[in-house]
Amino acid sequence: MCGISGYFVTANKSPSAAALFVAKTTLNHRGPDDSGIFDDHMHGVGLVHTRLSILDLSPLGHQPMASKDGRVVLVFNGEIYNFRELRTELEVESYSFRGRSDTEVLLNLYLSQRKSVDGVKGMLRRLNGIFAFAIWDADRETLLLARDALGVKPLYYSATEEGLAFASEIKALLPLLPKGGDQLDTPLGNLDAAAIDRYLSFLWCPGAGTPTQAIRQLGPGEGMWVKKGAIATPFTWYRLPAFHPHPWEDKTRPRSPDQLTVKDAIHGTEQHLRQAVHRQMIADVPVGAFLSGGLDSSSIVTFAREHNPSLQCFTIEVTGLQEEGITDDLPYARRVAEHLNVPLEVVQVDAARMAEDLPAMVAQLDEPLADPAPLNVLYISRLAREQGIKVLLSGAGGDDLFTGYRRHQALMMERYWTWLPQSIRVQLERLTGGLDQRRSLTRRLRKLFHGAALEGDARLVNYFRWVDRKDLIALYTLDFRAALGNSQAEEPMLDFLSELPPETHPVERLLALEQRFFLTDHNLTYTDKMSMAVGVEVRVPFLDLDLVEFAAQIPPRYKQRGREGKWVLKKAMEPYLPQDIIYRPKSGFGAPLRRWMRYELRELLADVLSEQSLKHRGLFDPAAVQRLIFDNDKGTIDASYTLLSLICIELWCRQFVDQAELHKKSFHQQ
Repeated sequence: MCGISGYFVTANKSPSAAALFVAKTTLNHRGPDDSGIFDDHMHGVGLVHTRLSILDLSPLGHQPMASKDGRVVLVFNGEIYNFRELRTELEVESYSFRGRSDTEVLLNLYLSQRKSVDGVKGMLRRLNGIFAFAIWDADRETLLLARDALGVKPLYYSATEEGLAFASEIKALLPLLPKGGDQLDTPLGNLDAAAIDRYLSFLWCPGAGTPTQAIRQLGPGEGMWVKKGAIATPFTWYRLPAFHPHPWEDKTRPRSPDQLTVKDAIHGTEQHLRQAVHRQMIADVPVGAFLSGGLDSSSIVTFAREHNPSLQCFTIEVTGLQEEGITDDLPYARRVAEHLNVPLEVVQVDAARMAEDLPAMVAQLDEPLADPAPLNVLYISRLAREQGIKVLLSGAGGDDLFTGYRRHQALMMERYWTWLPQSIRVQLERLTGGLDQRRSLTRRLRKLFHGAALEGDARLVNYFRWVDRKDLIALYTLDFRAALGNSQAEEPMLDFLSELPPETHPVERLLALEQRFFLTDHNLTYTDKMSMAVGVEVRVPFLDLDLVEFAAQIPPRYKQRGREGKWVLKKAMEPYLPQDIIYRPKSGFGAPLRRWMRYELRELLADVLSEQSLKHRGLFDPAAVQRLIFDNDKGTIDASYTLLSLICIELWCRQFVDQAELHKKSFHQQ
């Protein structure tokens, strides 16, 4: 894993060499082992790379990496797990290699396929890995940008009249923007109102948006050709298998020959997951693993241990969770570690310490994701790095392939009430919405029937929403509402669902949303940013493309069986893990957020959401925000996550908007 950045600008518009150096310095945490800069003023191209050495630790893996004639230059962030097979094929075609890195394989693979757009798309489809890269081809005067199929590795870009800049993180993109990033210095004018609305609606932003109009994200499975500093040809090279579903639930058709039996589904899940884990163990440095004691991380460790019996595992213990009834994962993690006979290191963190780290978390994430879970990744990754572990395996993606979230269970329960007339469903929503939100049971009842009157895809998307639309709009100033216009937070997800075949089963439609949006724009975003903050690479075996494609073939009734989520994965792991681990209740990363809003975060909340602060920003109505805080304290509503989202957005603005002038000064002083 590494950090990349660069630009391709029009004539006489190149940022100074100092700007490339600032971008490189900003990415040092992602690649502390080596770094390099490619600067071609004649063509207006600059490329930056910081290296975290994982494969071929020698200088032969240095980047930017150029072809023998120097005409093609690559900066690459990620891992290609099937690089050895690809290398063998290229050697048969007489391509030679100096080192042993997957970077050199990618470079030669591009050289072999660059003659046509279809050839490059075919090249990308052959890559089983996680990546974001840029290739400058001087012969064709083009810059190619591409991102992996599921969006494990981030890639931000900014396109202006003066050219295009890109980076692994927004922080490293700012120095390369025209005039040192002054697109961010007019708060309401250049903030992206639609994106901010989505952050508040879902706690993360589905789609390409970021808080500023100046910066977008390349989507998962997407690429673009850049010519003369402008985007010439954006393209999609990978689409989720949900776009080619099987008619699982059509009882009028004979069973398709390729439809999986229960036995095939269970055995295939086991074999594909084992293959994915073994494939991702390849490294020239030690590999460790997250181990929460949940099914997903325990399954990963089970198969990783076959490759390395002394696999170092890491978990976390957060004190101060008891009063909110949050499940303590530590006993389960220890139970799995003892069962599999693997060493387990425990990070001990106080909940109050986590609250103190929230501002730094927002700065590192580059986006105002309103979730304390990223801190879990940071603390564990930091301990792993201190112990010499550069690579960690994660169980991320299991819920998104096989079900497992509460919303999947809620979807299956819809059959018991969706037949009711809409007027009755409206009353159900009103009744449960008025329950005391300080209790977990009543909060879940409200969540279950929130949006009960909605139909079809609108109800599916609503499962991701954290706050009523009318309540959210009430928080906005008139100016912000005007900037928002007719934009609806659900648009990216509804547009995505509209392209799926209409017969797609509701469970598969919901899983498609997980894979395209919640996984990419939330879980993978924070996993990358927080692990790379301390120079640790996180790999996600559940997102191996062979496993993703196989999981799509499994009928939904083998994934969510009534109230039992991940049924097929649980059956696959029964020979390997204790029953009490496999069938333990689902729990997420625990953080006493509701307590924080009353105590540990109260001072920060009072500062960040003060009347003076809100008036200065011009986004949120101070009186409405104070009413929200009051109602949350009283238990009339559960607005803890909405308040956290408001806090994170203001913290982001202070870091990236208010500091824009400092970015410009730094840029011009270099």
